[in-house]
Amino acid sequence: MFEILFAGTGASIPSRSRSLPCIAIKHGRSLTLFDCGEGSQRQLMVSRFSFMRVDRIFITHMHGDHVLGLPGLLLTMGLSGRREPVQLFGPKGISLTINSMLDACEGELEFELIVHEMEPGDVERFNGFSVSAYRTEHNCPSLGYLYKEDDRSGSFDKEKAMRFGLKPGPDFSAIQRGEEVRGISPEMIIGEKRPGLSLAYPGDTLICDSVSEAIRGVDVLIHEGTYLEKDSELAVAHFHSTIKDVAKMAKEAGVRQLMIVHVSNRYGEESGPSIEASTYFEGSIIPKDQDIYMVCDGGVRLVSEDPTSL
Repeated sequence: MFEILFAGTGASIPSRSRSLPCIAIKHGRSLTLFDCGEGSQRQLMVSRFSFMRVDRIFITHMHGDHVLGLPGLLLTMGLSGRREPVQLFGPKGISLTINSMLDACEGELEFELIVHEMEPGDVERFNGFSVSAYRTEHNCPSLGYLYKEDDRSGSFDKEKAMRFGLKPGPDFSAIQRGEEVRGISPEMIIGEKRPGLSLAYPGDTLICDSVSEAIRGVDVLIHEGTYLEKDSELAVAHFHSTIKDVAKMAKEAGVRQLMIVHVSNRYGEESGPSIEASTYFEGSIIPKDQDIYMVCDGGVRLVSEDPTSL
């Protein structure tokens, strides 16, 4: 189980209601960010997630609307007492980008910033989950990311355990620890491991085979839908996706829940994006800034909304 904070859901230019791209995933006590557009630190500050718990940041590409929030967030963390290292991941060029930005604002961090340049196929493993990189198709070096929880233990069959003569308490605890009890092995009581929950975040991209393959069967797909189908020529020219194409791809790939972000401001708050998304993927969601969703075996549900929108 994990939670998703949509700190910024806008595209290219912030609006009154949408900040620039920033997605936060809360797993246990730590936060993982995907992209960090201008204003991300404030968006985190006004949320119920603490920006000081950000341990790692994954950048999809180095366009300004996805990275200009980095120096401010990192410097504020240092000024607020952060001393633990922060890891920064991104495509080739992320090291030069962050060093140039910090040099430009004469910023010295109070903690170690560990920068990793990733390539498609690279996998980074953490406590309880992993993040793997895959190729996307944008007009600059870019990566998409697949967030996946570690596989979980199978279900403990209490009735079967009791039929084998095991007793609640020490016997049950030993089996759950993986120990054999009086010739009864854990495999005889505990079901097969359950796959961890997964989320794909491709960032800005054209629809392409590498993205279609990476998102196959994921529990949640957070995908840009910059343009409506009527503006498909603009989408191709700027290496972006239409909502229709994203929704069709998600359905064909067996995605459980589609969430559309990075919708162009040209559409304002009109219903066109929602209608186009739901036409091709029933139940699709276009989140608002500050929305928090919980992802669990039972599906995806909204647990907190931007109070200013209520």
